[in-house]
Amino acid sequence: MKRLFTNMGWLLGGRSINAVLSLVYLALATRTLGLEGFGYFAAIVALGQAVTGLANFQTWQFIVRWGANGEGASEATGFAIALDSLSVVMGTAIAALLVWSAPFWLPLPSELLWLTFGYCVISLLSIRTTPTGLLRLRFEYATATAAEAVQPIVRAAGAVLAWLFMPTVTGFILAYAVSEVAVAAALWIAAARSERIDLSKFSFKRIPAKHQDAWRFVWSTNMSGSLTIAGKQVIILLVGTFGGAALLGGFRVASQLGQALVELAKTISKAILPELVHAKDDALYMARRMANIALIGGVLAVLVALFFGRWGLDLLAGGEFNGFYWAMVILAIAGAVELVGASLESLLVSAGRAGTAFIVRAVPTILALLLLDVAIDWNGAKGAAFAVLGSSSLAVIGFYVAILNMQQIRITLEPDEGAEIPPSPGSGPNS
Repeated sequence: MKRLFTNMGWLLGGRSINAVLSLVYLALATRTLGLEGFGYFAAIVALGQAVTGLANFQTWQFIVRWGANGEGASEATGFAIALDSLSVVMGTAIAALLVWSAPFWLPLPSELLWLTFGYCVISLLSIRTTPTGLLRLRFEYATATAAEAVQPIVRAAGAVLAWLFMPTVTGFILAYAVSEVAVAAALWIAAARSERIDLSKFSFKRIPAKHQDAWRFVWSTNMSGSLTIAGKQVIILLVGTFGGAALLGGFRVASQLGQALVELAKTISKAILPELVHAKDDALYMARRMANIALIGGVLAVLVALFFGRWGLDLLAGGEFNGFYWAMVILAIAGAVELVGASLESLLVSAGRAGTAFIVRAVPTILALLLLDVAIDWNGAKGAAFAVLGSSSLAVIGFYVAILNMQQIRITLEPDEGAEIPPSPGSGPNS
C-alpha cells in the first residue's frame, strides 16, 4: 500500500499539472472561438480521440502482465510494438471512413475535414501506451510523470501562440497535435533509458506461443479500453449529431470540467493494476480500500462542482457557457461513480477476467448511446449527461456484482498456469 500511494502521488501530481494548464487552453479556446467555433474544435478532438481509443490496444497492461523478468519484458515489448503498428493501420482506415462520412452526420464544415483527418493520423502515430507500460513495469512513476508533463506544457504554450497569431480552429488543433507528438517522444525517450527496446523481438507470435490466453486477453482489454475511451468521445460526437455544434461545444466544456474525476479514475487504475498483479492474496483487500478512499474523494469533488461550478464556468468560458452548469454537475457525479469503480475494474482485469469487465462495460455504454437522442430531446445537455451517469452507474454496479460472484480471486503473473484465488468478498478475514 505504501508503494501504491507513492506511485499514485506521482501520477496525481502529473494530473494536477495537467489540470491547471488545461484551464489555460480551455479558457483561451472557448473565449477565442465562441460556442459554435469551440464546437467544431471539440468535434475534431473528440473524433481523433475516438479513433485512437477504438484502434488502440492497452499494451501497457500486456507489459505489466507478461514482462516481469528481463526476457519477458523484451518479448512483451516486441508484442506491444507490433500491436501498436496494427493500431495505426486500423485506425487510419477507420479515420478515413469517419472523416469521409462526417458531412452526413457531424456538424463540421467541409474545409475542416482534411485538418480532422490529419489530427486523427497524428493521434494514432502518437500512441504511447507501450512506453508508459515499460515505465510502470519498473515502477518509475516519477519519470513517467515528468515525461507526461510535456503534453500540457506544450499544449498550453501552443494555445497561447494560437490565440496570438492564429485565433482559429486550425490554430488550436495544431497546438493539440504538436503536444501529442511531444509527449509521445518524451515517453519513448524515458522508456528507452529505463529498458532496452529490442526491435528484433517485434512479433505477433512469441507471447501467444507462451501464453495460450494471450489473444483473448488482448482483444478483451482492447474492447474494454475502447469502450471506456472511445465511448466517452462517441457520446460527445453524437451530442453534436443530434444537437448541433453549439450544444456539442457546451457539452464538451461541461464534460471536461465535470468529468475530471474520470481522469482521476484512470490514474488510480493505472497505479493499482501493477500492484494487484504483484499483490496476489492481498489484491481484494487493496482494491476495496482504494474504492473506499475513492468514495470520499468523489463526494468532495461533487460538492465542489455543485457549489463552485457555475462560478468556474463563467470565469473560464464566459457567460455563453453558463447554461451547461447542471450538465457539468451531473457529469461530476458520473465521474465520482467511475472513481469508485476504477479499482473494481482493475481487480477484474488483473484476475484474468478482462472479458467479464468488457461485457459489464459494454452493455451500459451501448444502452446510453441508443438512448442519447431521446435524452437530448427530453432535456438537452442535461439529458445527455444523465445518459452518461446511467451508463457509469450500471457499469460500476456490474463490476461489484461480478466480483461478488467470483468463487475465487487470485492475481498471478502467469494466469494460464492455473488460478487459485482467495475467497470472494465477505468470506475472508480481509473483508
